Amino acid sequence: MDIFHIDDCKVILNGEAQAAHQIADGFLWVDSTHDEVIADPEKWRARLEKITGIQLYDFHLIDVVNLSHPSYFDSTQEYELVVFRKLMLHNRATAAGSSTANASSTASALNKLVTIPVSFLLMGCCLVTVRSCNSRTIEQARTRLLNYKPKSDLTTNTSRLPASPEDLMLRLLNSMVDQYLELRQPLTLQLDRWQHALLDPRRPFNNWLALLDSRLELRKLDNLCEEQHDALQELRDHIIDTHDVNDEASSRSKDLLLVRANDVIEHVTRVLNHARRLEATLESAVQIHFAAMAHRTSEIMRTLTVITALFMPLTLITGIFGMNFIEMPLLKDALGFWFTMGMMLVVVIVLLVYFRRKRFIEDQGAAAND
Repeated sequence: MDIFHIDDCKVILNGEAQAAHQIADGFLWVDSTHDEVIADPEKWRARLEKITGIQLYDFHLIDVVNLSHPSYFDSTQEYELVVFRKLMLHNRATAAGSSTANASSTASALNKLVTIPVSFLLMGCCLVTVRSCNSRTIEQARTRLLNYKPKSDLTTNTSRLPASPEDLMLRLLNSMVDQYLELRQPLTLQLDRWQHALLDPRRPFNNWLALLDSRLELRKLDNLCEEQHDALQELRDHIIDTHDVNDEASSRSKDLLLVRANDVIEHVTRVLNHARRLEATLESAVQIHFAAMAHRTSEIMRTLTVITALFMPLTLITGIFGMNFIEMPLLKDALGFWFTMGMMLVVVIVLLVYFRRKRFIEDQGAAAND
């Protein structure tokens, strides 16, 4: 457990122990990992109560250590809890690298979509985070805060420090959502490969299991974004309902939080809409694939039908001359064979002309130009 003391101009890590309600200015950020909490939940809760003066409820403690918990928001009279599922970047990077190295491989970022929850507890003047031990988003935020150095002319070489626990939480959430925005390009490229594979006339598509897995992952991303959107929307409504605006400073602080909350929600909405567009595109590609297959089958059947129709009168003629009669016209004529062959050729030509006029046979060059 690491404790950050953040005020207007500095950040102190694990400084002198001080309870949140005793802080004259600024706020505390208590950063913990899942391993620390799971190792001894009661000890962690007792230490957190000593720092914040607030006792965490049993059900919320269970939610914090539950690694399969969906994104959601809950509030009590003393604190608020936000659970947000973030991407596990090392899995995503591995998947993206494999799909770049081998474009024909079915493994992609879409099939490696792995998430893990990050819990945020807003306890008065204290923000508590419980995350995985290799959360790059929070590690980067910690580094930025510790490297913050104000300049002598009251300007800084980095962005300003968070003004409140809510501000810091929304910044972290925004960084986590941006990871989903980075998924759009690899997902689009993967769907483009599926479309080309489905509509390639030279190779019949048979990798239906991988395609089904991709569709299931898209549906999972859709559900994941819906849960995130609902949780963040409830957080935004909570900010509107609970933050007083008695003075100009409070009103400005509330507006800043709402702007950040709206920005995070808008990013989640963009990811959600993109996932739905990709899912609809994949469904359309599958439908076009079956339509193309049906069209090709229809063309083959039409060709076979035309060939059968051409040979039916020829079969009739050969059947007639194959009858076992003693006397038949042209049977003993020296030119009978050539006359019969000519008659059969005329029949074929007449049928071809008839089929072309009825558009039973298409001119491939004219069809391509059309």
